[in-house]
Amino acid sequence: MEPNLNSPQRRLIDLRIEHGDLDAMIDRASVQNPRDELLMRRLKKKRLGLRDEIARLERQLDPDQPA
Repeated sequence: MEPNLNSPQRRLIDLRIEHGDLDAMIDRASVQNPRDELLMRRLKKKRLGLRDEIARLERQLDPDQPA
Protein backbone atom coordinates (compact mmCIF):
# COMPACT_ATOMS: atom_id res chain seq x y z
CA MET A 1 0.00 0.00 0.00
CA GLU A 2 1.46 3.37 -1.03
CA PRO A 3 1.16 6.36 1.29
CA ASN A 4 -0.90 9.24 -0.04
CA LEU A 5 1.67 11.91 -0.87
CA ASN A 6 -1.06 14.54 -1.20
CA SER A 7 -2.73 13.89 2.14
CA PRO A 8 -3.11 16.71 4.68
CA GLN A 9 -0.90 14.75 7.10
CA ARG A 10 1.90 14.57 4.54
CA ARG A 11 1.48 18.28 3.73
CA LEU A 12 1.75 19.06 7.46
CA ILE A 13 5.01 17.12 7.71
CA ASP A 14 6.41 18.91 4.67
CA LEU A 15 5.43 22.32 6.06
CA ARG A 16 7.06 21.56 9.42
CA ILE A 17 10.28 20.54 7.66
CA GLU A 18 10.19 23.68 5.53
CA HIS A 19 9.56 25.80 8.64
CA GLY A 20 12.58 24.24 10.37
CA ASP A 21 14.75 24.81 7.32
CA LEU A 22 13.63 28.43 7.19
CA ASP A 23 14.46 28.88 10.89
CA ALA A 24 17.99 27.65 10.19
CA MET A 25 18.26 29.95 7.16
CA ILE A 26 17.17 32.95 9.26
CA ASP A 27 19.75 32.07 11.91
CA ARG A 28 22.50 31.84 9.29
CA ALA A 29 21.43 35.06 7.57
CA SER A 30 21.38 36.97 10.85
CA VAL A 31 25.02 35.99 11.45
CA GLN A 32 26.30 36.35 7.87
CA ASN A 33 24.32 39.43 6.78
CA PRO A 34 23.08 41.17 9.93
CA ARG A 35 22.40 44.41 8.03
CA ASP A 36 20.31 42.89 5.26
CA GLU A 37 16.97 43.91 6.74
CA LEU A 38 14.99 43.28 3.55
CA LEU A 39 16.16 39.67 3.38
CA MET A 40 15.37 39.12 7.06
CA ARG A 41 11.92 40.67 6.67
CA ARG A 42 11.14 38.44 3.68
CA LEU A 43 12.33 35.28 5.42
CA LYS A 44 10.40 36.06 8.58
CA LYS A 45 7.24 36.84 6.59
CA LYS A 46 7.53 33.51 4.79
CA ARG A 47 8.10 31.74 8.12
CA LEU A 48 4.99 33.37 9.56
CA GLY A 49 2.97 32.24 6.53
CA LEU A 50 4.20 28.69 7.01
CA ARG A 51 3.27 28.80 10.69
CA ASP A 52 -0.23 30.00 9.78
CA GLU A 53 -0.61 27.22 7.22
CA ILE A 54 0.59 24.64 9.77
CA ALA A 55 -1.94 25.89 12.32
CA ARG A 56 -4.73 25.77 9.71
CA LEU A 57 -3.91 22.20 8.76
CA GLU A 58 -3.66 21.14 12.41
CA ARG A 59 -7.13 22.57 13.07
CA GLN A 60 -8.44 20.81 9.96
CA LEU A 61 -6.98 17.46 11.05
CA ASP A 62 -8.01 17.76 14.70
CA PRO A 63 -11.01 20.10 15.00
CA ASP A 64 -12.11 21.31 18.43
CA GLN A 65 -14.71 19.15 20.09
CA PRO A 66 -17.90 20.97 21.11
CA ALA A 67 -18.28 21.39 24.87
